[in-house]
Amino acid sequence: MKVFFEESQEMQPNEAKIITHPEDQSKWDRIREAMSQMEHELVVIQARNNRNVRIKLSTVAAIVSEDRMCGVSVITGERYLLNQRLKYVEQELQEQDTTLVRINNQTIINTRHIGSFSAAEHARVQVNLTDGSSYYVSRFYMKNFRRKL
Repeated sequence: MKVFFEESQEMQPNEAKIITHPEDQSKWDRIREAMSQMEHELVVIQARNNRNVRIKLSTVAAIVSEDRMCGVSVITGERYLLNQRLKYVEQELQEQDTTLVRINNQTIINTRHIGSFSAAEHARVQVNLTDGSSYYVSRFYMKNFRRKL
Protein backbone atom coordinates (compact mmCIF):
# COMPACT_ATOMS: atom_id res chain seq x y z
CA MET A 1 0.00 0.00 0.00
CA LYS A 2 1.36 3.42 -0.94
CA VAL A 3 1.09 6.22 1.61
CA PHE A 4 0.74 9.89 0.60
CA PHE A 5 0.94 12.82 2.97
CA GLU A 6 -0.85 16.10 2.34
CA GLU A 7 -1.39 19.09 4.57
CA SER A 8 -4.53 21.13 4.99
CA GLN A 9 -5.21 24.22 7.04
CA GLU A 10 -8.81 23.00 7.52
CA MET A 11 -7.63 20.09 9.71
CA GLN A 12 -7.11 20.44 13.46
CA PRO A 13 -3.52 19.87 14.72
CA ASN A 14 -4.24 16.38 16.13
CA GLU A 15 -6.39 15.08 13.24
CA ALA A 16 -5.53 12.92 10.22
CA LYS A 17 -7.68 12.01 7.24
CA ILE A 18 -7.17 8.67 5.51
CA ILE A 19 -8.62 8.21 2.01
CA THR A 20 -8.78 4.72 0.54
CA HIS A 21 -10.20 3.02 -2.53
CA PRO A 22 -13.70 1.58 -1.88
CA GLU A 23 -12.31 -1.96 -2.27
CA ASP A 24 -9.96 -1.34 0.67
CA GLN A 25 -12.79 -0.51 3.06
CA SER A 26 -12.35 -3.94 4.67
CA LYS A 27 -8.85 -2.83 5.79
CA TRP A 28 -10.13 0.18 7.76
CA ASP A 29 -10.30 -1.72 11.04
CA ARG A 30 -6.68 -2.85 10.73
CA ILE A 31 -5.59 0.69 9.85
CA ARG A 32 -7.59 2.09 12.79
CA GLU A 33 -6.06 -0.48 15.14
CA ALA A 34 -2.53 0.26 13.90
CA MET A 35 -3.07 4.00 14.36
CA SER A 36 -4.37 3.51 17.90
CA GLN A 37 -1.31 1.43 18.83
CA MET A 38 1.08 4.19 17.83
CA GLU A 39 2.42 5.52 21.03
CA HIS A 40 3.90 8.92 21.67
CA GLU A 41 7.45 9.07 22.90
CA LEU A 42 9.36 11.62 24.91
CA VAL A 43 13.06 12.35 24.39
CA VAL A 44 14.69 12.70 27.80
CA ILE A 45 18.25 12.93 29.12
CA GLN A 46 19.74 10.05 31.06
CA ALA A 47 21.68 11.93 33.76
CA ARG A 48 24.11 9.05 34.33
CA ASN A 49 25.76 9.39 30.90
CA ASN A 50 24.13 12.56 29.50
CA ARG A 51 22.60 10.65 26.57
CA ASN A 52 19.23 11.24 24.98
CA VAL A 53 16.81 8.37 25.48
CA ARG A 54 13.31 7.82 24.03
CA ILE A 55 10.70 6.68 26.54
CA LYS A 56 7.04 5.93 25.95
CA LEU A 57 4.61 8.47 27.40
CA SER A 58 2.52 5.67 28.89
CA THR A 59 5.44 4.75 31.19
CA VAL A 60 5.80 8.27 32.60
CA ALA A 61 4.43 8.56 36.14
CA ALA A 62 5.16 12.23 36.83
CA ILE A 63 6.99 15.24 35.40
CA VAL A 64 8.16 17.69 38.05
CA SER A 65 9.55 21.17 37.42
CA GLU A 66 13.14 21.62 38.55
CA ASP A 67 14.07 25.25 37.83
CA ARG A 68 14.54 25.52 34.03
CA MET A 69 14.42 21.74 33.50
CA CYS A 70 12.02 18.98 34.46
CA GLY A 71 12.55 15.70 36.26
CA VAL A 72 10.73 12.77 34.67
CA SER A 73 9.81 9.78 36.85
CA VAL A 74 9.01 6.54 35.08
CA ILE A 75 6.72 3.91 36.62
CA THR A 76 9.68 1.52 37.01
CA GLY A 77 11.39 4.05 39.33
CA GLU A 78 13.94 5.39 36.86
CA ARG A 79 14.43 9.14 36.70
CA TYR A 80 15.38 11.26 33.71
CA LEU A 81 15.80 14.94 32.92
CA LEU A 82 13.91 16.93 30.32
CA ASN A 83 15.54 20.09 29.02
CA GLN A 84 12.31 22.10 28.83
CA ARG A 85 10.27 24.23 31.16
CA LEU A 86 7.09 22.65 32.48
CA LYS A 87 4.76 25.08 30.68
CA TYR A 88 6.21 24.10 27.27
CA VAL A 89 5.98 20.40 28.15
CA GLU A 90 2.32 20.92 29.06
CA GLN A 91 1.63 22.66 25.72
CA GLU A 92 3.15 19.77 23.77
CA LEU A 93 1.21 17.20 25.76
CA GLN A 94 -2.09 19.02 25.14
CA GLU A 95 -1.48 18.76 21.39
CA GLN A 96 -0.95 14.99 21.68
CA ASP A 97 -4.11 14.35 23.73
CA THR A 98 -2.43 12.13 26.34
CA THR A 99 -3.46 10.96 29.80
CA LEU A 100 -0.96 13.33 31.42
CA VAL A 101 -2.53 16.19 33.36
CA ARG A 102 -1.08 19.15 35.24
CA ILE A 103 -2.12 19.11 38.90
CA ASN A 104 -0.23 22.08 40.36
CA ASN A 105 2.36 24.69 39.37
CA GLN A 106 5.20 22.16 39.53
CA THR A 107 3.76 18.77 38.59
CA ILE A 108 2.21 16.84 35.71
CA ILE A 109 1.04 13.28 36.47
CA ASN A 110 -0.16 10.37 34.36
CA THR A 111 -3.76 9.49 35.21
CA ARG A 112 -3.12 5.87 34.15
CA HIS A 113 -0.91 5.39 37.20
CA ILE A 114 -3.19 6.82 39.89
CA GLY A 115 -3.52 4.26 42.68
CA SER A 116 -5.80 6.28 44.92
CA PHE A 117 -6.71 9.83 45.82
CA SER A 118 -8.32 11.45 48.84
CA ALA A 119 -9.32 14.85 50.16
CA ALA A 120 -6.59 16.83 51.90
CA GLU A 121 -6.33 20.12 53.78
CA HIS A 122 -7.18 23.45 52.14
CA ALA A 123 -9.59 21.91 49.57
CA ARG A 124 -6.81 20.02 47.84
CA VAL A 125 -6.68 16.39 46.77
CA GLN A 126 -3.80 14.04 47.57
CA VAL A 127 -2.99 11.67 44.70
CA ASN A 128 -1.03 8.47 45.30
CA LEU A 129 0.55 6.95 42.23
CA THR A 130 1.18 3.24 41.79
CA ASP A 131 4.95 3.81 42.00
CA GLY A 132 4.51 4.98 45.63
CA SER A 133 4.91 8.71 45.03
CA SER A 134 2.35 11.23 46.28
CA TYR A 135 1.34 14.65 44.95
CA TYR A 136 -1.28 17.32 45.72
CA VAL A 137 -3.81 18.68 43.25
CA SER A 138 -4.22 22.40 43.83
CA ARG A 139 -7.62 24.07 43.69
CA PHE A 140 -6.68 25.94 40.51
CA TYR A 141 -6.08 22.70 38.55
CA MET A 142 -8.93 20.70 40.17
CA LYS A 143 -11.40 21.21 37.29
CA ASN A 144 -8.86 20.03 34.71
CA PHE A 145 -7.94 17.04 36.92
CA ARG A 146 -11.59 15.95 37.23
CA ARG A 147 -12.07 16.24 33.48
CA LYS A 148 -9.15 13.88 32.78
CA LEU A 149 -10.34 11.17 35.20
